[in-house]
Amino acid sequence: MTIGNLDRRSRAWLVAGAALLIPAAAWRFGLFAGSDAGSVPAAEAIPIAENRLESLRVKAASVPGKEGRLRHAQAELATREKGILKADTKAQAQAQLLELVQGVAKANGIEVRGVERMGEAVVSGDYGEVSVEVAFVCGIDQLVNLLAGLADQPQILATNELRVNGGNDKNKNIQVHLSVGALVARKLLPEKKGGQGA
Repeated sequence: MTIGNLDRRSRAWLVAGAALLIPAAAWRFGLFAGSDAGSVPAAEAIPIAENRLESLRVKAASVPGKEGRLRHAQAELATREKGILKADTKAQAQAQLLELVQGVAKANGIEVRGVERMGEAVVSGDYGEVSVEVAFVCGIDQLVNLLAGLADQPQILATNELRVNGGNDKNKNIQVHLSVGALVARKLLPEKKGGQGA
């Protein structure tokens, strides 16, 4: 078979291959550079290699210290993340938070009348916050004990809003609206429209 017998497509592939092969061969065998392009005199190569070896030794010596700091940071993160509410859905996390607030309130002799509202917010790319707002009537000492009880919980909680109104009863009870938030995994919160979720 000769080149003249090849079809048009085969000739095109042959020409393209030759066009790529010629510059590759010229580059490989150094036709575009001087004759000493890849060589360095031995007197110059030894100090360069020694400097590079010393630099690599310094980097290798620092690796155990960096690994130790990484292990310490990972352990600290794991300890802190124990305070995140564990749930499969946002609604379950909000229910856990509400149950926790009601439990602390009940332990302090406060009857939570109901949920005013529930919310969520993105805190960062990895974490979000769920919140519940509850309303109740109590004495000022009960409110202080409730806030202290929430602060003592192992979960990461925050008081987002606290509204207190004076009451008219003879026991000097106050009307309270309390919003409490807790950290959750970011995956529980819905993505915002337009890609602004993370």
